[in-house]
Amino acid sequence: MEININCDLGESSKLHSTKNDPLLLEIVNSANIACGYHAGDKATMENTIKISKKNNVSIGAHPSFNDPENFGRKRVNLPSKDVKKLIIDQIDILSNIADKNSIKVTHVKPHGALNNMACENYDLAKTIADSILEVNKNLIFLVPTGSQMEIAGKKLGMKIAAEIFADRNYEDDGNLISRSKDNAIITDPIIAKKHVIKMVKNQALNCFSGKQIPCKIDSVCVHGDGKSAVNTAQQIKEGLIKSGVTLSPLDKMKKFV
Repeated sequence: MEININCDLGESSKLHSTKNDPLLLEIVNSANIACGYHAGDKATMENTIKISKKNNVSIGAHPSFNDPENFGRKRVNLPSKDVKKLIIDQIDILSNIADKNSIKVTHVKPHGALNNMACENYDLAKTIADSILEVNKNLIFLVPTGSQMEIAGKKLGMKIAAEIFADRNYEDDGNLISRSKDNAIITDPIIAKKHVIKMVKNQALNCFSGKQIPCKIDSVCVHGDGKSAVNTAQQIKEGLIKSGVTLSPLDKMKKFV
């Protein structure tokens, strides 16, 4: 079995530190890089790209609402044309910096509230998918498994990578438990490792209630914030390898080559 480990990185802001990024980039296979709208700036993007390239980590755009005050976690209702511009502009920002460093953007993963809303809303999901295709039909669409984005992307014939979250708990409907709830986040690296290995082996989501939802899993997301982020990523990597899983950057996975 082939699996990818991805991480949201380059998210420098008053709400988030990038101090873990260099260590995480020695562990993960793919980096979703903030494009300046919820976090990050050109200098941080360039630095993250350079470290990614050094570690053979594939890079992707991590577009969000233009909402640095709330780290892109506030829901905003925008016309489809504005969403389209939002996505295309952010992919272009990262791609221009990547080109200067002789590396290509290989995937796109929406961030925060934009991601959560598109998981639930097919029209928004399709708008995002259409926007990505307009930029480059070969870009991989990295989306939560079972989401409306996965459905929209498949209907449009996109390259789809379905992800699970290593350090988040799930509701019975397959959506992430809201960060406002005490049981939303898994902070113990060992518990996170067991959570991931069970999901990957069973190809099913582990809901907090104990319910299992069958799904396709290509990638595991490890969040880069928190004191245990690096340890969590390392535990998951070691656990997957011991389970006989092959780890690859998204663009090197057999299904996309």
